[in-house]
Amino acid sequence: MYLLVESQYFPTVTLFKKSIEVLNIKIAEYETWRKMSFRNRCVVAGANGPINLSIPLLEGREQKKVMKEVVIDNRKAWQSQHWKTITSCYNRSPWFDYFSPELEGLYRQPFELLVDWNRACFAWANTMLGKGLSVEYIYNEVDSFSGAEVIDWRNKLMPKSILTDFPEPVKYRQVFEERIGFVPHLSILDLLFCEGKNARAMLAKP
Repeated sequence: MYLLVESQYFPTVTLFKKSIEVLNIKIAEYETWRKMSFRNRCVVAGANGPINLSIPLLEGREQKKVMKEVVIDNRKAWQSQHWKTITSCYNRSPWFDYFSPELEGLYRQPFELLVDWNRACFAWANTMLGKGLSVEYIYNEVDSFSGAEVIDWRNKLMPKSILTDFPEPVKYRQVFEERIGFVPHLSILDLLFCEGKNARAMLAKP
């Protein structure tokens, strides 16, 4: 059995919880780009509420290319801006000093294709969670459905509907919880900065 999902930018805590339940994950890079998704967006928590970090794309969000051909618009200093936001959100979190040197290094690396950046983000998070998931990247529909039973979560986690579709999120102590309340379905970065080495155990809870 494996979980089939689309390529995403530092996916949500919810996706990683499901991934750990299944352990085997396949990430589809053949499907057509879709706007208003987590493909080029992740969400972190700031002092005043959720913040969307969105990667700019050449040809914009209305393009019809397949994911593996979507090109990042590096004329904009998006990596520097995203890292500054992450630092502002989490520099007071318990695990910021532990994770930040390596993560900052990732944000300094140049990437041309969105799928390559998303791969690097998923690999980093997978490593930090420990006891890594089995991950395979696939390029066509035939490959994705051959062999074992599949749990198809492509386009199941969407920014506009995730709150209603998944009303029972993973709960943990967040940096600004006393000020703004608990914010569900954030990027896995939030859980890692808040819970560190305990993050995987929290994802594994029933």
